[in-house]
Amino acid sequence: MEINNHITKLFGIKHPIIQAGMVWVSGWKLASAVSNNGGLGLIGSGSMKPDLLREHIQKCRAATDKPFGVNVPLLRGDAAELIKVIIEENVKIVFSSAGHPGKFINELKKNNITVVHVVPSLKYAFKAESVGCDAVVGEGVEAGGHNGADEITTFCLIPQLVDALKIPAIAAGGITDGRGILAVLSLGAEGVQIGTRFAVTEESSAHPNYKKKVIEAKDNDTILVLKKIGTARMIKNDFTSTVHKEELNGADEEKLKSLLGEKRERLGIFEGDEQNGMMEAGQGAGLIKEILPVKDLMEKFIKEFDLAATRIK
Repeated sequence: MEINNHITKLFGIKHPIIQAGMVWVSGWKLASAVSNNGGLGLIGSGSMKPDLLREHIQKCRAATDKPFGVNVPLLRGDAAELIKVIIEENVKIVFSSAGHPGKFINELKKNNITVVHVVPSLKYAFKAESVGCDAVVGEGVEAGGHNGADEITTFCLIPQLVDALKIPAIAAGGITDGRGILAVLSLGAEGVQIGTRFAVTEESSAHPNYKKKVIEAKDNDTILVLKKIGTARMIKNDFTSTVHKEELNGADEEKLKSLLGEKRERLGIFEGDEQNGMMEAGQGAGLIKEILPVKDLMEKFIKEFDLAATRIK
């Protein structure tokens, strides 16, 4: 894998591989390991208070001299406080999601921060480009966690983003190996953002039960639920069965919110409750068979990429 393009130059990285900033998964250990091995590690601030985010940034900087960034879900009530910490700690890369990308971009740009926004469709990609984002992550509905309501797949979304935008597109959703990386780069993406596969590494802070459930998952073991209040993909369990049944019976937003409750993601991903928690994972979970250290996984990506490339020459 010898790739020099807009994304590798934008972030100053060796490989156009970005580790998603996932809640309860992407702490400083994971982010620094990915950065140290040629990719771009992201700290997931969505499950952190401002003081904890500051701690993770400082520990990540102590663990790597390579570029890293922070993912910020903009709909969080304390997003402004998280942004303040990022600026104070001189982090130079921010990936934003779940909200309007223009909300903080002037403040971020004033501090020379590269801004990338996660989008599920062309509509939101145009918005991100219009407010000055440096790139977008086009995330297909195959991805784990929260997804776009239109349920556009990665394979259909990425070529449309590439054709329509002047800024680079990074592909996300269902990418778990080097073959997937080659496929989306062939569609015109200039980088990949990978979530679930990095969640099942030694450096991930996800609970061992979560990692075990992903490894056990087969092709049809994830499901999209909570469509009325924010579509999410997760591994099937008692919680998803209850929610799915209620949705089929016409449950309204209030009912679904009561079922969701609070801290359901923490319960599943961080505390390892296999039946009652949200075990968010992408459709590519069926391809994940082992827990690896990040160093080995990155080497595996590159070997798989190179092998796949030779097959189509």
